[in-house]
Amino acid sequence: MTTNQLQPTADSIDPVTLEVLRNQLESVAEEMGQTLIRGAYSPNIKERRDCSTALFDAEGRMIAQAEHIPVHLGAMPASVDAVREYDPKPGDVFVLNDPFRGGTHLPDVTMVSPLAPPNGDGEGEIVGYAVSRAHHADVGGMTPGSMPAGAREIYQEGLRLPPTRLVDGGEPREDVRALILANVRNATERRADLRAQLAANERAEDRLAALFNEHGRETVLAGFDAVIDYSHERIADEIDALPDGSYQASDVLEGDGITDDDIEICVTVTIDGESIDVDFSGTDDQLEGNLNAPLAVAKSATYFVVRCVTDPEIPPNHGCYGPVSVHAPEGSLLNPEVPAAVVGGNVETSQRVTDVVFTALAEATPERVPAQSQGTMNNLTIGGRDSSFTYYETIAGGFGARADRDGMDGVQVGMTNTLNTPIESLETEYPLRIDRYAFRADSGGRGKFRGGLGLERTVTVETDATVSLLTERRRHAPRGVAGGENGATGENLIDGEPVAAKTTVDVDAGTTVTVRTPGGGGHGDPDERDPDALEADRAAGKRTESDEEA
Repeated sequence: MTTNQLQPTADSIDPVTLEVLRNQLESVAEEMGQTLIRGAYSPNIKERRDCSTALFDAEGRMIAQAEHIPVHLGAMPASVDAVREYDPKPGDVFVLNDPFRGGTHLPDVTMVSPLAPPNGDGEGEIVGYAVSRAHHADVGGMTPGSMPAGAREIYQEGLRLPPTRLVDGGEPREDVRALILANVRNATERRADLRAQLAANERAEDRLAALFNEHGRETVLAGFDAVIDYSHERIADEIDALPDGSYQASDVLEGDGITDDDIEICVTVTIDGESIDVDFSGTDDQLEGNLNAPLAVAKSATYFVVRCVTDPEIPPNHGCYGPVSVHAPEGSLLNPEVPAAVVGGNVETSQRVTDVVFTALAEATPERVPAQSQGTMNNLTIGGRDSSFTYYETIAGGFGARADRDGMDGVQVGMTNTLNTPIESLETEYPLRIDRYAFRADSGGRGKFRGGLGLERTVTVETDATVSLLTERRRHAPRGVAGGENGATGENLIDGEPVAAKTTVDVDAGTTVTVRTPGGGGHGDPDERDPDALEADRAAGKRTESDEEA
């Protein structure tokens, strides 16, 4: 038997070893995430956990991810592909945020580290990449928090970094770090968060070296292929079980911060055997405002939906993406060209892409698709006009009712998976006070199963500040299905007066900002709702009006 025949391959790994390796590789990504969260300084990362981590192989294929932010993770492969064009070497760490070179929007700063654990003959060879992505509370630009509602080009949104060596062959590039910190607000906080990302990536190299020592280098590398093949086979089987055909849907965004005109997203989803093709032809052209979304964001939203309607328990990696192809016309809302503004595309347009692909697939598999959820991240950014602080929050809302149960109340939906900032932490860290934080009674759409409730969050700003809101579903309610009623639309108020869904405004100390988030749509005929469930809703304060008034 030759030496080559003795080398482990993906096919030669037995099921028990495969399962052990899969869990260990996922643990690498999870430990990266925990290292990042524990080491971060900003509440946005350490409390809200607006960050993601993943492990890739040498070819840029995702091997394992932590269960973090869907819009981050599905777009990460573009970051690795961008870095691989720069001839990375062991000991390098690249930093980037350019949406046109592997990023999503500028506040999401990504670090990519080639992994070359020392191990005998393979010492110094790149075997994979560690990737961490975190939403930094400020990266410069025209407003504190770098989420301006009125941006017309990406230059207004903050510092834009193509793949750049932050560490070169193990030596930190202090000139690059200084350049970044000179162009952001609250540089002390940014410095600490960057260090936390570096620590997360270093953790991946340590853990991968430990796996090489435990199983042998070649077995682990063969395991990379094996886990991808395993996920590919499972997702292909799930897709094959769906009815073949072409399914179409469309939905709208409510203006881009420059105009209030509705913006249409169209999709045709074609299922053919073990593959799915998703085509966004017919979608509106790129916008003057900042709801443009890089193609990587559209892909990320599509991958998320496909996993939801197949089997979410399939290990998420490159194998899940192989059978799914995504296309959007160049120069369109979902594939914009430089210098399009994009900061809202990552957070709001991604949610509508999720909605529209779900709607298309509902025709193929109605029992697996819920009524529409709130369909927005309700982005609230408040920053001191003296650059002393920047607070950023995405506010939860209603989840759509399912075919067999009510929707969830006050949760993050779709392309985000963050926590809220605890009131105690928020009031300690910032000159802000929370006056109200509660469910919105009656906001979930009625149905045999009720849509989840939205929230109301009222913040008093205790210093002169700039407030930016990027929100959706203020005109068009989340839809109910199968006879279920729509969820309530959201509303934004400053000092009790309604303001636009997308707005940036300077406010004085003592101003109150209220965000009322949408509820989820209902599922099924409201007359078929269990009377006991109706009474339980009223007893819990989730429903206040009588059935006749409703």
